[in-house]
Amino acid sequence: MILETGSLTRYSLAGRVAIVTGAGGGIGYEAARSLLWLGSKVIIAEINPRTGQQAAQRLNQEFGPGVALFIRTDVGDERSVKNLARRAEKTYGHVDIVINNATIAPLGAVQDVDIKAWDASYRVNLRGPVLMARAFIPGMVARNWGVFVCVSSTGGAYMGAYESFKAAQVHLATTLNEELEHTGVAAFTIGPGFVPTQTALSSLPKLAAMMGKSEEEMLEVVKAHTLSVEAAGAGFAAAVALAARYRGQEVSSLQALADAGINLSGSGQMAVGRLLTSEQLTQALTLCRAVRATLAEQSAAWKERSVFERQWLVRTFRQKASLSVDEWLRVLEQLEKALEHQDSAALATISAPLDRLAAYYGHLYEMARGYVKDPAQRDEQLRIVKGWQTEVEQLHLLVG
Repeated sequence: MILETGSLTRYSLAGRVAIVTGAGGGIGYEAARSLLWLGSKVIIAEINPRTGQQAAQRLNQEFGPGVALFIRTDVGDERSVKNLARRAEKTYGHVDIVINNATIAPLGAVQDVDIKAWDASYRVNLRGPVLMARAFIPGMVARNWGVFVCVSSTGGAYMGAYESFKAAQVHLATTLNEELEHTGVAAFTIGPGFVPTQTALSSLPKLAAMMGKSEEEMLEVVKAHTLSVEAAGAGFAAAVALAARYRGQEVSSLQALADAGINLSGSGQMAVGRLLTSEQLTQALTLCRAVRATLAEQSAAWKERSVFERQWLVRTFRQKASLSVDEWLRVLEQLEKALEHQDSAALATISAPLDRLAAYYGHLYEMARGYVKDPAQRDEQLRIVKGWQTEVEQLHLLVG
């Protein structure tokens, strides 16, 4: 298993009980497998009785009898979630971990998606996590230990009926984190990246057609953010094991795996197409330090804003730059160290979508053009933002 290659200790979650919704297959199933490797017992909360029962049987065969339990659950139905809580309590006594993996993803332009599909998406992608929080967080607080995980996704056109509620999950986790600040319960959000599950692959041609692209072009777009199903699920479990450091954040499976000491060669990695000269390495190092300092300064300034402004700024950054601020600061630190040591092999293993970071500064540039009224202030702001964007673009040319 992927987790075996990292620094996490097997059975480090022994004695814990986890619920993974929608774990009859795909990412949820692999998250359940990884949680079992870490020693937790797992409840498969799945609406499909066939896939849910089969998943539990396979897991019990792999890890031993009684470690996995299937409970048919409709996460959008309050009675069903209460039944899940009762049966979990009866079987295992408590629930320590919840991963809100269950999802549906309607596709289409906002005006074209039937309102019933919007309602169904809300029911699974937002109402479900709220019901799960109401059912299980009180027990976690009473025992002063727990992990509540929301699952986000970053998309754009023709995904509004899905992404709107996924974005709401980010806010839900942020709100819970603030409410649980003085407890032993951690709430955060994780995004898996693009994962070639059966559902994702069947949706890709439809989305490509809506966007006027070929399926091959769409695959190229998501290539840098693609993880295997096992890696994405392992990332979910790794994030649970490292939950204390992720409180209130939006992280990715790739980040969690990296933090767990797991290197996925060829998965979402920055490729170095040529060797850099000593002069180019020095230039790249100077640029990397400048980019990192700028981002650290901006992140610190955001913390001085009101909670609502801060949440908007953080969310916008994540959507435009592909990674969270904390992820970017870690990546830039890794990149800086590799450049300092002129280590081309290390450079080739660093995931750094610098084109996306440059696109974020391009977005800031357009915002300044439209919202700063005073001409002199606007010109100065545009000059500064363009400088940030240029530094990232130059760094990307050297190491991207």
